[in-house]
Amino acid sequence: MTAEVVLNGESLTPADVVAVARNGATVTVADTARERIRESRERVESVLDSGEAVYGVTTGFGDLVDERIPREDLDALQRNLLRSHAAAVGRELTTEEVRAMMVTRANTLAKGYSGIRESVVNLLVAMLDAGVHPVVPSRGSLGASGDLAPLAHMSLVLIGEGEAEVEGDRLPGDEALDAVGLEPVTLRAKEGLALINGTQLTVGVAALLLDDAERLVTAADIAGALTTEVTLSSTVPSHEAITAVRPHAGQAASARNIRRLTADSDVVESHRNCDRVQDAYAIRCLPQVHGAVRDAVAHLREAVEVELNSATDNPLVFPREAERSESSNQASGSNRREAGREAGVVSVDDRASGSDSAGVLSGGNFHGAVLAMRLDYLTNALTELAAISERRTDRMLNPTLQEPHLPPFLTERSGVRSGYMIAQYTAAALLNECRSFGRPSMDNTPVSGNQEDHVSMSAQSAYLARKTARNAAAILGVELCCGAQAADFVDNDLELGVGSAEAYDAVRAVVPKLTADRPVHEDIEAAGALVESPAFTERVAVALDEELE
Repeated sequence: MTAEVVLNGESLTPADVVAVARNGATVTVADTARERIRESRERVESVLDSGEAVYGVTTGFGDLVDERIPREDLDALQRNLLRSHAAAVGRELTTEEVRAMMVTRANTLAKGYSGIRESVVNLLVAMLDAGVHPVVPSRGSLGASGDLAPLAHMSLVLIGEGEAEVEGDRLPGDEALDAVGLEPVTLRAKEGLALINGTQLTVGVAALLLDDAERLVTAADIAGALTTEVTLSSTVPSHEAITAVRPHAGQAASARNIRRLTADSDVVESHRNCDRVQDAYAIRCLPQVHGAVRDAVAHLREAVEVELNSATDNPLVFPREAERSESSNQASGSNRREAGREAGVVSVDDRASGSDSAGVLSGGNFHGAVLAMRLDYLTNALTELAAISERRTDRMLNPTLQEPHLPPFLTERSGVRSGYMIAQYTAAALLNECRSFGRPSMDNTPVSGNQEDHVSMSAQSAYLARKTARNAAAILGVELCCGAQAADFVDNDLELGVGSAEAYDAVRAVVPKLTADRPVHEDIEAAGALVESPAFTERVAVALDEELE
């Protein structure tokens, strides 16, 4: 477990998000980031002193952009923003989802373009470390202007409103803070908007999904390797020569896994020169399909790694070019660029609104399309991972497709017994659900008086991708149950490959051999949980004495 994650706005990784959200790692803010936060707030104060109309600082929001707000009402504007935008409904986010959203929001504030005070960031980080978890309904985000409603529910607790959980107790926001010795803040100009305008729910959930999906595709390779062996299928389709002439990274990784998992297999050697020329696609094309899923996961990872360290609110507050030049001129040579980066990273010219020292730009970095489209792509890919697994399961169960050594539905006295027949029904039902999911990124409903006329629906994309991953894990669990059961009908004198044998043992540790009909939902749930657990792939890797990809 990572003991501490340091936020600097530049280097947060998906693994860091997992460490905080799932493993309880503590969070600190780097000194360099604190300096940028303070400088950014000074720029906002200079804008207030200038009296210029600047969106979100001295004006209303959305379609109310033309409403000028008197300075004496600016604090109330930010408080009212959180209250009015806390409009989410539906199931409440899990603790890990809330923590992921909190740490990713803190990191984007640490970049120093949001104009928030250091004290507000401090409270957000302190809530994380003290286990104060806001109660956040999940439905209400359109993924532009970011994940507004869920982030508003999260942020209410910072001002002592809303609700939060502390050590299992659900408390009003002020009582939750008091329970751990914290005090609420009074928001100043721009700060409410800085807290809620961004993609942090989407990217936080996506970071957790990456952890799940990368483990899932490795577990699928393990399940597929076991099925390959117990159906007396060939491992030749994973030969490196085949991959060498079509060198997609994902295909190569899955093919390497199959070779490792089936190494030293007596079962594979026993039929190497048999009469069967080719296997069905569900087994023969495993590297190609699993590999394509790997590539889809990698495509999402690329976007998540960038998004985690991006400024995604609106408007953004920059130093003027003259201010950055002054800071940079204090250094020389190779240090000049670094000095400029520490001073503000990016500056703007005098065409931006703001003040002599601050340039305020209004844009669309809150739009979640870059995540939504890749999340929908991953939903498609994980559905295919589930689909090919279900077809492999059918080849173990189906009396018209099975190898002669396998009894119908993998049970003795079939007819009197049904064995794992209905387990495939469950896999088929879950697969149908995955296929029925919409593609949120392709939808659009204009809001805010048509000012916000194109939205991303990225949060819905993230939720459906995670649900697809859970369904796929259960479907792979069905395959593992059947693979282990089929292995018990293979010649006892033949040893499975090193990795496949360890997978069999792992399944048998939670799912006993099916010797008579029983309710198999417990088998499916136990095997599905095994697939989702890091311990499964780690156990197999230890047996192989090498990392699986």
